[in-house]
Amino acid sequence: MVQAVKTQTDPALVAHLYRRAGFGITREQVDRLSERDYADIVDFLLNPLPSNGVHDDEVSRYMGGESPHAYLATWIFRMINSENQLQEKMALFWHHVFATGLAKNEHVLSASNQIEMFRSNGMSDMRTILLDLSRDPAMIFWLDNNENHKSEPNENYGRELLELFSLGVGNYTEIDIKNAARAFTGWTFAQSPPLYPHGYYPCDFVFEEENHDNSEKEFLGHTGNFDGGDVIDIIVDQPACAAFISRHLYNFFVADEPQVPTWNEVAPLDPQLIDAMSEAFMNSGGDIKSVLRVMFNSNAFKDARFKKVKSPIELVAGILKMVGNFDDFRPGLSAYADSTTVVMGQKLLDPPSVEGWHTGKEWIDGGNLTERVNFAVSEIGDGESPGVQRIIDRIIDSGSLVAPEDFVDSALDAMGPITVEDSTSEALMKFARDSEGIDDRLRAVRIISLIVSTPEYQFA
Repeated sequence: MVQAVKTQTDPALVAHLYRRAGFGITREQVDRLSERDYADIVDFLLNPLPSNGVHDDEVSRYMGGESPHAYLATWIFRMINSENQLQEKMALFWHHVFATGLAKNEHVLSASNQIEMFRSNGMSDMRTILLDLSRDPAMIFWLDNNENHKSEPNENYGRELLELFSLGVGNYTEIDIKNAARAFTGWTFAQSPPLYPHGYYPCDFVFEEENHDNSEKEFLGHTGNFDGGDVIDIIVDQPACAAFISRHLYNFFVADEPQVPTWNEVAPLDPQLIDAMSEAFMNSGGDIKSVLRVMFNSNAFKDARFKKVKSPIELVAGILKMVGNFDDFRPGLSAYADSTTVVMGQKLLDPPSVEGWHTGKEWIDGGNLTERVNFAVSEIGDGESPGVQRIIDRIIDSGSLVAPEDFVDSALDAMGPITVEDSTSEALMKFARDSEGIDDRLRAVRIISLIVSTPEYQFA
């Protein structure tokens, strides 16, 4: 009997996939997953486990609370520890695309419930996602659809639904915006009880029939007595929607594109991949999982290593995963809720505008870069954290400390694997030569600190 050859995956490719589809990965996890075929790993990510390895009741009990810091602590904990890494990354993706903020909403439970909604529906179909979004109290209040009345339509949600959430500039008219707004009249929410002395209670979606415009409407070439659900059906059937969402996914997962307002004038970086993703979208009725499968399995994705600037939360969560101090419940994680905010420029639950955050190289200027490097080096610290100890052990056990080239290669492998430019390699080599004779563990800690300070470490 001929035994089937077991396909293995390049460890560097596994690490690349998890930097993009998740928030990083330990070298031990890379070793385990590399025993599997790459397409199987992608399917594992695309199909979240019923149990994600994180006990949600314990997370809520030990880390939960009714403040932004408490909720963000629970989310960061999931980013670090959940086996359903892509599920968490998709929640962040939709939070960026469908940006709403506490600066206006001032209701933490509505903000956190919206993230939970993205976690639940983020890899479903586009119709479900847009329908849930249109019924979401945080979004309704953020874009004033609670002020959208039959007698006095408010166009804010209808405009952003078309411009930023589904089609992009140039793929609709002002008449389409007006009639989309009319279709969503009466879609509102019931106010929750006052915060004091009751505490946080959720807001619930309400459809006010008497406040809805039941007259005939023209929308994207269709005519009928449309409501919001009908409008969403028409949107999802548009090739422009397939291309727009595919480009958003490409920008988030593959390579940094120019900012969204330019997309009607600037061609995609990889039109061929966008076309393939759009075809999967159209053939599947807007199934996001189908689009992601095409994207992650493409050669373009596999080759796009270290070509995306890490967002602040990707950097912070990835470092915390590597150092391993929060693999279980312990005090202190809520302090990291502010780590991405003041200097790094990303305040979760509070994007700067309806456009979300500007991404790519806009994440990095002199001040931001200094803060990012300082954060990474400070978390490495003296090397006593469990994750760093495992990296040090791997370097020492490799027997590589004698030859400088082997020492550098072993350190880059243990932390990734990570690929660096020749100039960075030369700088690391200089340290390796100059540090000969220093205690092995101290030497390993120092090269780890140097690696997280390199330009390449700012990229995923």
